[in-house]
Amino acid sequence: MSVSLRSLCPGDENYAAQWGQDREFCLSNGWEPGLPAGRIQAHWRGLITAPPSQFLRLGIVHNGVLVGYTDLADLVAVSGELGVAIGESRLWGQGLGTAAGQLMLRHAFGVLRLERVWAEVHEPNRRSHALMQRLGFVEIGREGTDLYRGQTVGLVQYKLNRPTGDQ
Repeated sequence: MSVSLRSLCPGDENYAAQWGQDREFCLSNGWEPGLPAGRIQAHWRGLITAPPSQFLRLGIVHNGVLVGYTDLADLVAVSGELGVAIGESRLWGQGLGTAAGQLMLRHAFGVLRLERVWAEVHEPNRRSHALMQRLGFVEIGREGTDLYRGQTVGLVQYKLNRPTGDQ
């Protein structure tokens, strides 16, 4: 499988606008379904031209096409929060998220030299829980709530420390 990560670039906002038309993607990733394409594009142009200082978003490329994104949010010298999203629900279940997550973790622990990466998953999101397990994360708690697919649900926290051979 050919999966790579790259910096966001002009034009990527058009892919995001397409993903925003996929109701299942929106519901699963906290995007408001039915947002106008122009609003999504404007938001992404901001991420491309002036990304927030404690946030890293890289595009997921599969066979030469941008198919999603992976984030490190709340990024500080020692840690960050991982997020992975495949843009079209028809591509889910093909291992793209796992491959992208592995690449982002390699970047986080290698290039960025983070000590730990954490993640928060909505309790009913079985796909994301399975992804965390495949990536080697360990559940560390169940605290807080958030809106998911129109309902308030519990949150599950995960963490992954830098592998001991990566010092």
